[in-house]
Amino acid sequence: MSYEAITSEVMNPLLMTRVGRIWWISLLVSLALTVMMVVSILWLFANGIGVWGLNQSNIWGFAIANYVWWIGIGNAGTLISSMLLLTRQRWRASVNRFAEAMTLFAAAIAGLYPILHLGRPWFFYWLMPYPNTMGVWPQWRSPLVWDFFAIASYLIFSLLFWYTGLIPDLATARDRAAPGLRRALYGFMSFGWTGSASDWLRLESFYKTAAAMAVPLVFSVHSVVGLDFAAGLAPGWAETIFPPYFVFGAAYSGFAMVVTLAIPIRWAFNLQGLVTRSHLNVMGKMLLFLSLIMSISYATEWFMAWYAGSEAERDLILFKFFGAYAPYYWLMLACNCVIPLALWVPAVRRTPKLILAVALAINLGMWLERILITTTTPSHGHLPSSWQIYTPTIWDWTLWFGTLGFFTLLFLIFVRLVPFISLHEVKQFDWQRRRA
Repeated sequence: MSYEAITSEVMNPLLMTRVGRIWWISLLVSLALTVMMVVSILWLFANGIGVWGLNQSNIWGFAIANYVWWIGIGNAGTLISSMLLLTRQRWRASVNRFAEAMTLFAAAIAGLYPILHLGRPWFFYWLMPYPNTMGVWPQWRSPLVWDFFAIASYLIFSLLFWYTGLIPDLATARDRAAPGLRRALYGFMSFGWTGSASDWLRLESFYKTAAAMAVPLVFSVHSVVGLDFAAGLAPGWAETIFPPYFVFGAAYSGFAMVVTLAIPIRWAFNLQGLVTRSHLNVMGKMLLFLSLIMSISYATEWFMAWYAGSEAERDLILFKFFGAYAPYYWLMLACNCVIPLALWVPAVRRTPKLILAVALAINLGMWLERILITTTTPSHGHLPSSWQIYTPTIWDWTLWFGTLGFFTLLFLIFVRLVPFISLHEVKQFDWQRRRA
């Protein structure tokens, strides 16, 4: 493709092409779900967290499980973008902007859940170490404080990382937009980018430095989430495997979400020349690799429960396979370990509909995994007298589907306002390919 053709493919959806009926229908559906999310939050504020299916044993429920799932998806976006940049993977240019935007939206939604779960969310700022006249400071042993710093630092960093890479493309949109409000807005957001050698030098220096900083940050953030569980003494949670297990799980669910987003956008905006079947093939291989790691992690968990000789751990593993949550556990294993094996077949990796089906199954499987991690241990801990099954209520489900709708709404707006493929990187890698 010529450079002009690449620019037109990315910019036309923003500046020229009218969106079709499917975009508007998707927008209305996601807007309706967002309204449902707002209603469920208002109902929660009016009646307290008792409207959820929490009980004396299961005090976290959907709220913390969904938080872990969203933060995992959010972590994966920056991890994918930064690691692929540092390892000079040229195919990243067609997907990294999706992944970074996905990170911002998912991390913002993830931050909602711990705040709503506080019971008195209007006091969320008590988690911050701010000077106050009462001499009250945050409880540093509380996972809530860990989560606050993990989410806040990650969200701020991801926003800077995403926006810096966006500046040259915003300048291109400024130069191609018709005079008016949109052109003025793109001009303001591009910070006077001229495309000079000094501009590019500063951008490259900052972007690569930020990518190097992002990798340990991503590992630390999701390790903190894993430590929320591993710091306890409950069977199934007090495991040293949890931090790396959570990091790879985040990458797995995040990659699956990138595929889930990329294929509909590729189809809707006719981007077959930029998001090719080769890109899908590479992402399919990554999903297969991560699936094998997750399968080994599950097997390690079962082996350690047997090898450690703890009756409570062994009993919990049996409960997972044959207890009240067994259907969901088997479904999770099928989605995360069995169905992705289809990606061994090259034709599956290169067929958009098939790889999308596998990615959707992984999304479901990873969400079930987060739910089961959060609910299985409290339902079958050390004391049989405290065993209680967690059953979500209608308000758990409405909040969950509402956040999915809110995420979709943000993404639909994103693809209409911002260059959703990294234009300057696609051109750069195309130039390097031609020289090679």
